[in-house]
Amino acid sequence: MHWPHTPLERTRSKSFQPAHCPWSDCAQHCPADGAAQGFQFRRAGFYKRKVDRRRIQRFVCKSCGRTFSQQSFACSYYLKRPELLVPIAAGLNAGSAHRQVARSLGCAGSTVTRQSQRLGRHAMLLHAETLTHLPVIEEPVVFDHFETFVCSHWDRVAVATPVGKDSWFVYGLQPAPHRRSGRVSPYQEKKRKQQKVPPPPPGQVTESTRWVLDLLAAKAPAEGQVHLISDGHKAYEQVLSKHPAALRFVHHIHPNPQRGPKGAPRSKEACQRDHVMFAVDLLHKLWRHSSASHKRKTFAFARRANAIVERGYLFAIWRNLIKGSSERRPDPSTPAMRLGLTDVPWTWQRVLSRRLFPARVVKPPGLMTLYRRNLVTPAVGINVQHTLKRAF
Repeated sequence: MHWPHTPLERTRSKSFQPAHCPWSDCAQHCPADGAAQGFQFRRAGFYKRKVDRRRIQRFVCKSCGRTFSQQSFACSYYLKRPELLVPIAAGLNAGSAHRQVARSLGCAGSTVTRQSQRLGRHAMLLHAETLTHLPVIEEPVVFDHFETFVCSHWDRVAVATPVGKDSWFVYGLQPAPHRRSGRVSPYQEKKRKQQKVPPPPPGQVTESTRWVLDLLAAKAPAEGQVHLISDGHKAYEQVLSKHPAALRFVHHIHPNPQRGPKGAPRSKEACQRDHVMFAVDLLHKLWRHSSASHKRKTFAFARRANAIVERGYLFAIWRNLIKGSSERRPDPSTPAMRLGLTDVPWTWQRVLSRRLFPARVVKPPGLMTLYRRNLVTPAVGINVQHTLKRAF
């Protein structure tokens, strides 16, 4: 996967040449024959950026006649505090909440919230870009849902997480809001009836499972099958039996066995289940450890399901491209390196070195729904969507 090492802000204006027009409604934004003809532009002077006094090159698109600059292709495009982008990304994946990051960096908490949304959208597009460079899936995939909540424990969200068994690569994330399950006390039942929030529509776990199967089926070998490993969830087997590409999967079921009291030796079935499901269990542990909103005892929980997905994709980028497979052993290889997508571990500076445009990225189905923040959380009341047309 070709991705520049040097951030665009450090690239000299003389050596930078735009590959396309940044205006989404221009014919040269994503032309069908752009590779053959090349993007036609001309340089149109410079301007000084107020925030850092850098000299920025301007350009004029010969197709639409509108101007743009070198900064239009940077992740720090239109930011008043561009120096906060990298430390915020690192802080969010280091277990810090928004206000903790804001106190450390000397900015407002709302600034961290807005930046986390931008980082999440960039992470979605970058993750989709990495999948385009992955021809086929040649390893078993471990699949399970990550359980969390928004606003209160009544509003549960399960995030589908397919993970490579050998590489530990996170292939995607898909949320599934659902109602709380399990035993409910009379007081809790009375409190739930007092709430006027409508429950999420049923079948969300089934829909997220179908989304995962569609994603994996598109990357299945032409003359082979994808070995899917999961626990004994009823929805997985039901969806797979009715899926159009069911013959391209081999489903291995390892039910969750009955656990004994704390400190008791594990049974043979429990040891086998933990061994084959280790990749996804480790991912869930790291997610809870590295994100303040998913810890077991915290009041830094997410208020919207959109925020869970955005920070989840940011965590997936950190897991796939930046974090080494092991910190106790001298193995700095990342999951992306194990799949041959990259040759060295990335840094946050490299992840944020270029801006990605939604129209120019091959996206999995339904990703733009998450990108535009169209996933509604009824308990919040106000769900602000990302409707800006010329900003990511």
